Amino acid sequence: MYRILLREDLAPNIHRFKIDAPTIARKAEPGQFVIVRVDDKGERIPLTIADWDRDVGSITIVFNQVGKTTNKLAALKAGDSIENVAGPLGLPVAIENFGNVACVVGGYGAATILPIVRALKEAGNIVTSIIRAPSKETLFGEARLGEYSDKIMVVTGDTSNEYHGFVFEPLRELLKKEKFDLVITMAPTCVMRLVSLTTKPFKVKTIASLNPIMVDGTGMCGCCRVIIDGVTKFACVDGPVFDAQEVAWDMLMTRRCTYSGETSPELRYQCYKCAQW
Repeated sequence: MYRILLREDLAPNIHRFKIDAPTIARKAEPGQFVIVRVDDKGERIPLTIADWDRDVGSITIVFNQVGKTTNKLAALKAGDSIENVAGPLGLPVAIENFGNVACVVGGYGAATILPIVRALKEAGNIVTSIIRAPSKETLFGEARLGEYSDKIMVVTGDTSNEYHGFVFEPLRELLKKEKFDLVITMAPTCVMRLVSLTTKPFKVKTIASLNPIMVDGTGMCGCCRVIIDGVTKFACVDGPVFDAQEVAWDMLMTRRCTYSGETSPELRYQCYKCAQW
């Protein structure tokens, strides 16, 4: 059992848990994830490790409350326990001094990308973070990302902010004005696809943290298979980070929406829009 040390509600239906998991905390690296099972009858879901404290022996997860399992997870409070937390899983992001790096995030990616942004800054990179939220009221994560970013831009879906609309529009303007050596994106699948389309004409290396359906996290079930440059890969053991220009996005989005009927109306609508794109 893994005890919840802290629960924080970041935005409507988005929650942060700090969990007592010393073995995972000792080995966690930027970009890795855990497989969580709420109880002994629950399904297994992958969640990115949003942070860790090796001294305390804790890890942090952030999740969007959209379906049966995440609803059960969101019903828990500090002091409650989660049945299983397995990890760290996946390959960590390769960190070095690339030069000028842009990190483009949306949804709960604003919280889960923190270890990557921190590691990039510690490696000597110039980091620009672009966060997209539906409105200022639903915005979170900008303060913590700002600690490790040389520049931070907030984009909202409404007109409550200077930058509004789609996240790739300010990204395109940035790419026109200055040279970037790397773009990293962690966001809903359709957003990451549009980011990769935006960077492609500028010939900027772009990597994306993919979020396919996943069950065991060890490459045995095959549910997380993705096509990368024409070759089948498994996101749980070969990723989850891949070259965004090489991802077969249409296939990934189709598979992501397989079980959209079991989720919230908002997510079903996102799946519908992905299919249109």
